Amino acid sequence: MGKKPVLVIMAAGMGSRYGGLKQVDPVGPRGEAIMDFSLYDAYEAGFETAVIIIKEAIREDFMSTVGERLKKCPMEIRYAYQELDHLPQGFCVPEGRTKPWGTSHAVLCAKQAIDGAPFAVLNADDYYGKSAFSVIYGALLGLKDDEMDHYCMVGYHLGNTVTEHGSVARGICCMDAGHKLTVIRERLRIEKYPGGIHYLEDDGQSWTDVPADTLVSMNLWGFTPGFLEKVERGFPEFLRTLAVANPLKGEYLLPSTVQGLLCAGQADVSVLRSPDRWYGVTYAADKPAVVAALRGMTERGLYPASGLWD
Repeated sequence: MGKKPVLVIMAAGMGSRYGGLKQVDPVGPRGEAIMDFSLYDAYEAGFETAVIIIKEAIREDFMSTVGERLKKCPMEIRYAYQELDHLPQGFCVPEGRTKPWGTSHAVLCAKQAIDGAPFAVLNADDYYGKSAFSVIYGALLGLKDDEMDHYCMVGYHLGNTVTEHGSVARGICCMDAGHKLTVIRERLRIEKYPGGIHYLEDDGQSWTDVPADTLVSMNLWGFTPGFLEKVERGFPEFLRTLAVANPLKGEYLLPSTVQGLLCAGQADVSVLRSPDRWYGVTYAADKPAVVAALRGMTERGLYPASGLWD
């Protein structure tokens, strides 16, 4: 029997649009962060090990808040660190670069902690809903690679993932009749407007409308261990091309990495669906709605009122 699936939480982002460390910002009735609820839901779904990716600069703040609460968590908690200078030999950080290298780089930094297990990866600042963890855990148990790698993702409707308070980045997806992902395109500026939802393209020259029921990725992915080898092999090429073209902000992103593997015929991705609503805190103004939603779920008994790990 292979290793049990591991949960990987990406919590090293800078939170520039939020104005602070949203990874640790309290939103729950007892001061919990969003990732506390993700870990609770993951444990209920069957995950026994979690890898949390942070960066050294936030280590003290993280350990004194979320880390302190997780001492009561029955899961095995491992930590990995995403740092700008975690680069292949022969590469260096561009002068003036402070932005992390992106989500594909984040999971690469966690390779040792993942330790050859299949894994689900998600954002620390997104609330995905209980069923999403059950669905992806079950899918990971059945994933086996053969002539190509087999992955999965949980998809959401775009209209349930946008905010009233600014633009968001989303991976816009298409799938075939067999619920296999065919295309994923990262759109970095998607906004609501009085007529619907649109995104900016053509280097800022034009807006394109997109239906609210469009399938999008919220970075809830399920990967077999071989994915990390492909990420590792692709990173130098990213640094030689896209990072050179945009040295201060270019990012090595999971949707782009997956799209490249799809185009090369090296992988397929099963699209899973969850009926739960997504909540997130892209901007500080998003926080009250998340606080109210989690309070309501706690009052309805979905989470223990005494505290998640008490």
